[in-house]
Amino acid sequence: MRSMSDDHTRVQEFFAARAADWDIRFPDDGPAYAAAVSELGLREGDRVLDAGCGTGRALPPLRAAVGASGVVVGADLTPAMLEAAVRAGRHRDGHLLLADVAALPVRSGALDAVFAAGLIAHLPRPAENLRELARVVRPGGVLALFHPIGRAALAARQGRQITPDDLRAEPNLRPLLAGSGWRMTSYVDRDDRFLALAVRSG
Repeated sequence: MRSMSDDHTRVQEFFAARAADWDIRFPDDGPAYAAAVSELGLREGDRVLDAGCGTGRALPPLRAAVGASGVVVGADLTPAMLEAAVRAGRHRDGHLLLADVAALPVRSGALDAVFAAGLIAHLPRPAENLRELARVVRPGGVLALFHPIGRAALAARQGRQITPDDLRAEPNLRPLLAGSGWRMTSYVDRDDRFLALAVRSG
């Protein structure tokens, strides 16, 4: 059986090897991130976490959404990704935190929303990890699971087929979220966008 540290090492190695040129490989994703952030319905002064923030591409639109009085935190497990975020100047839009989304150093119910781009495929224990994201969000707070391209387009890019056990398929994701403290409110899976929104159950 794989240990949690094995999972961490595998994820860190995957992203550390790609951190330096991540933004160069996906230069046109900015508008897609901004459009997805707008779906969260954030207000001035809100507190939001970018879980698995990578190079911090969501941080500027998150900061714009919550304003100067809001709180934006970007958490990632891979130091090289956070270093790339700093080089891109995105640390000016949010606090960067070297942290595992499976055990966040955040008070229960402290946040209004969580934004997670491309995260779910890398969660070692999805139900448990989504429960931890629910823990840090107040009842009625929102979760956005996002990817700038849909499942079919992503599979084609990676040279693989979508399988029925894909966690992001709506029949799998809806009950996974429901069992982890979330109620899915919308689901979009098109070639140009994947976005599942959920509300923190009471």
